Amino acid sequence: MNSKMRLYLYLNIAVVVSILLIIFYLYSIRQISHRESVYSELSISVQESTTETVSFKKNDIIIAVVACGDRLRESLTLIKSALMLTKEKLNFIVIAEDELRESFKEKLNEWKAFTNNAFSFRVLPLNFPTKDGDEWRVLFKPCAAQRLFLPDILPDVDSLLYMDTDTLFLTPVESIWAYFRKFNKSQMAALAPEHEDPNVGWYNRFAKHPYYGKLGVNSGVMLMNLTRMRQFQWTEYVVPIYKKFKLHITWGDQDIINIIFHYHPGKLYIYSCRYNYRPDHCMYSSICRPAEKDGVAVIHGSRGFFHSEKEAVFKAIYNVFESFSVGGDIYKDFYQPLEAYLDALETTNCGKIKDVFLKNVRRFLDLDFDNT
Repeated sequence: MNSKMRLYLYLNIAVVVSILLIIFYLYSIRQISHRESVYSELSISVQESTTETVSFKKNDIIIAVVACGDRLRESLTLIKSALMLTKEKLNFIVIAEDELRESFKEKLNEWKAFTNNAFSFRVLPLNFPTKDGDEWRVLFKPCAAQRLFLPDILPDVDSLLYMDTDTLFLTPVESIWAYFRKFNKSQMAALAPEHEDPNVGWYNRFAKHPYYGKLGVNSGVMLMNLTRMRQFQWTEYVVPIYKKFKLHITWGDQDIINIIFHYHPGKLYIYSCRYNYRPDHCMYSSICRPAEKDGVAVIHGSRGFFHSEKEAVFKAIYNVFESFSVGGDIYKDFYQPLEAYLDALETTNCGKIKDVFLKNVRRFLDLDFDNT
């Protein structure tokens, strides 16, 4: 190769490299601009969100709940169930609309006095993206979509357990929290399946969008490693997915979560149906085998079943929790009334397997299974 050809070759290589560098630069600028645009839309008020004096450590057990509208009593009953069945110090983050925050603070401070300051809490305002904020607020249930933005509005929190308001603990929170230790290095969240039986599955029969696995996941009880979700840049997926699929999603934030984990299944840990036990698991026949073996850990009164006669076991369990006074005798004032109610409902479909609802409460109270 003579010197002119060599020079020509070098010039061509230089031109190609220059073009590639320019493309990479423009792409980087575009990505940065997109990221700034996303966070500009979010308008996360970090300073406002952290004005509460309570701070959390990395290994603290933190339970988060979001409440709007008529969900004050449900949310407090959920928190009460956690306090009743634990031997650890718990921490709560309550995100609520303006009309509810003072009521939460008043009741939680009252309970702290009864429990010798056995827990801490932080009550925060709602914090939705500035753009389309009203749309996010009413996505599926009132303000349920707030959970999608927790990684950004709680920058000082490493991990938490998010709970829908219509859930109750039937086992100590720490037994669920322990699943964080089962995550591999990639997993950033844990959820239970939406269904056990493909013949009655909703996602596999009706969904018009991608979803996780064969049957989808239910988002009502969600372990969230917020640090890993921030590293994953979770919010950058949430907004574009909503814009793309907004006309096809039925279950709001749960569908968005399903779509994200459809494309990133390795980021999700799956625990069993006993950690998110819903009416579908027993109202026709018992289909949650792990609950039959080890008892229900979390009961989820989805679709209003805590306040309906459709399956009376769910309403009875909720009512006994709601009636219990913090600081009372768990055996006499909670377990015995619960057992009596379930005995009276043993002819109903869910009542036929009443022991699955009692098993973990008995274990917590160290009762003799053979004599109960």
